[in-house]
Amino acid sequence: MQITLGMNLLLWGTEMDDRLFPVLEQIKSCGYDGVEIPIFNTDPSAWESWRKKIDELQLSRVAVTINGSDHNQISQDAAMRKSTFERNKRALDCAAVLGSELLTGPFHSALGVFTGKASTEQERDWAKENLYQLAEYAKQHGIVLGLEYLNRFESYLVTTTDELIQFVDEINHPNCRLMFDSFHANIEEQNMAAAIHRMGNRLVHVQLSENDRGILGCGHVDFSAILNALNQIGYNGMVSVEAFSTKLAAANIWRKMFDSELQLVQESYHYLKSIIHEN
Repeated sequence: MQITLGMNLLLWGTEMDDRLFPVLEQIKSCGYDGVEIPIFNTDPSAWESWRKKIDELQLSRVAVTINGSDHNQISQDAAMRKSTFERNKRALDCAAVLGSELLTGPFHSALGVFTGKASTEQERDWAKENLYQLAEYAKQHGIVLGLEYLNRFESYLVTTTDELIQFVDEINHPNCRLMFDSFHANIEEQNMAAAIHRMGNRLVHVQLSENDRGILGCGHVDFSAILNALNQIGYNGMVSVEAFSTKLAAANIWRKMFDSELQLVQESYHYLKSIIHEN
């Protein structure tokens, strides 16, 4: 099985600056092949030193971004939709500086923003129009968008594999594809392996998260079945460990689930290597 094992830096919170460079070195020394880097600061110049450090460590990299309540592509406010589009273009500029070939995440809409109703045709049309234009911009940078669905408690535009597939099919742009996150799939899918098979060759990025967002292998998610499905579809991209702590307020985690970030990084890596060998 040919995949790249990565670590999502949201484990250390949302502040991405040079103070995390020793963390990058730890991730590399533990055996990981790459890192998943959250783009919240959309000033491209802020990422130049990151590119240099990641190149120095010879790590693969995937950029990920999230839109909060102040940036929403399906807002009733046309000015907000426009500002969100411009903000996501800047996130793509940052991904280009980092040298990432992907910009992943649920930036089709705003995290935690609800209307109390199902998504409307108008909201979906706004999102598809903006994302098509964003994919056109991404194409200029040689970057592919990897859209993520979130569970029903975090989003309402797309919340399942089948909804995401239909959504991306309707956007109909070669630079707009799919990603898979086991945390959301664990809530919304009846069969995660079957969901991966339906995604097929449109799948460009994978996040593995335990059901409690803690150390992989300590919960009930069947990661072996997920990896087996990825192997069967010939997936060869990054598989990134996505775990959160109390440092990420948006995750609503208020209890300590592991002794240290380093413990989680090491134990999740050894667990994944053991089951990759089986697949």
